Amino acid sequence: MTHADPAPGSARRLRASHYLLLIFICLVSFVPGIASIPPLDRDESRYIQATHQMAESGDYVDIRFQDSSRYKKPIGIYWLQSAALKLTGYGDNTPVWTYRLVSVAGATLAVIGTAALGAFFFGQSAGLLAGIALAAIVMLGFEARVAKTDATVLATVVFAQGALAWIWMASRVQAAERWTPALIFWVATAIGVLIKGPITPFISLLTMGTLSLFYREWRWLKRLKPLSGVLILLAIVLPWLILITLKSGGAFFNESVNKDFLSKVGDAQESHGAPPGYFALIFVFFIWPFGVLAIRGGLQALSRLREDPRLAFLMAWYIPFWLVTELVPTKLPHYILPAYPAVLLMMAWAVDTGIAMQPYRGRWQIWLERLTLLGLAAATLALMGAGLVLPYVMTGSFSFPGVIVFFTALAAGIFASGLILNQNLKGALQAAATFAIITLGLLTWGVIPALTPIWLSPAIANAFNAAKPCSNSVLASARYTEPSLVFLAGTKTLLTDGQGAAQHLLRDPACAISAVDDREHDAFISNLPQGERSVAAVATVSGVNYSKGRRMTITLYKAVK
Repeated sequence: MTHADPAPGSARRLRASHYLLLIFICLVSFVPGIASIPPLDRDESRYIQATHQMAESGDYVDIRFQDSSRYKKPIGIYWLQSAALKLTGYGDNTPVWTYRLVSVAGATLAVIGTAALGAFFFGQSAGLLAGIALAAIVMLGFEARVAKTDATVLATVVFAQGALAWIWMASRVQAAERWTPALIFWVATAIGVLIKGPITPFISLLTMGTLSLFYREWRWLKRLKPLSGVLILLAIVLPWLILITLKSGGAFFNESVNKDFLSKVGDAQESHGAPPGYFALIFVFFIWPFGVLAIRGGLQALSRLREDPRLAFLMAWYIPFWLVTELVPTKLPHYILPAYPAVLLMMAWAVDTGIAMQPYRGRWQIWLERLTLLGLAAATLALMGAGLVLPYVMTGSFSFPGVIVFFTALAAGIFASGLILNQNLKGALQAAATFAIITLGLLTWGVIPALTPIWLSPAIANAFNAAKPCSNSVLASARYTEPSLVFLAGTKTLLTDGQGAAQHLLRDPACAISAVDDREHDAFISNLPQGERSVAAVATVSGVNYSKGRRMTITLYKAVK
């Protein structure tokens, strides 16, 4: 069997025991923290509140946050989260972890798909190494715990790219055409479109175009069954698009295409702009702890593209998408996540074959690895500090899980550096992955939830629930307007200013409660008929609004009868 042979022999397929092992690793890696970390601002809380309102209203076509439309992304993630609510059987007080199950499942599928593709390309050992590495990196460890689109869309990218890889390799050896990979490609692409619009097909188009130009050959694309495939895609995507167009009067396309997608491409959106080179700078931290090994694999693959179409495919997956994300003005760290499986697959190939230990052909490659090693050291120190220093700064005491994080992060960084076990990089990779998974698990389960000063919304919601005089009491919040408060305190929560908070109490003096930030206190009191005598303070909450980096003191008031 040549390296270009797509025929899946036993060594090119993962066994059932491998899949069970990967699922177990994913559960250990992704589940800790999903129940203990409160809803995050702002994107996660907007997603889960919109899904909550779907369940409340029974309208599974329209997407709304309170009374406003939310048309930035298509319906897919809301449907999946709604299905999670149904399957878990929770009612109105659905805990946040139920919404996050979708991201856990998406991340797990991405890991399994990456491992399966690695096994197909390079054998079982390399496939398992790639899957384990993906399960251990910081970026996916975070996205798997957050009820947004990114972990789930990654799964669609991996499955679409895996099917495309099979078709590509079959074309290299003139193997018989098959419908199954084409069907998987189009279904995965359609689901990706329903979850996050153009990202999944865009990555595949970049890969196809790069490979075709590099090899000066386009006929292999016929194996995708493009005419039938587009019909499959439309059959999956169009029904909801038609329904939402009729319901919104075209507002969905204006919001999602013009205001969200095109504004990101044309200008920096919501103060998230950064110059080209941003993703290169953050690479080592968000693919931690595998920056050095990933660079080794990528550099070794770069010099072998002509002789190995597998490496050409992975490079065509990674480099064009990376360059495009660098050029787009709006930049957030997770934008590059769909390309990470490609570089981790190259890393797994280089480590498994021992090629990662071969000398480089150019001096610039040596310096690039040294710079990456410095970046790995900085990222490792940052995570060590997050475990040890952050709890002390925020709460005045050290955290036992944080102390363990200090040592596990250090161990992960040392093993991933390539400076020890350099004759057994496979063992070093596995050890680094193990310690990285422990580090992220302890951070998200034991350290971050205990940073009580940053969790203002849960504190306000708890104080509101303890003090509300009626079962149907509604909270108004002046100045503190984070969407997590709407999810925790109820859909009818009023996000307003001091004047609005005062009017809220006057409209319903028997049941209403207002939460007023100190900076809105004067405006709140001046709009009450008897000033301070009109209200009684029932609770005070202090902390840091991490979305704005601002310390706040919020007092909850009810009307004096």
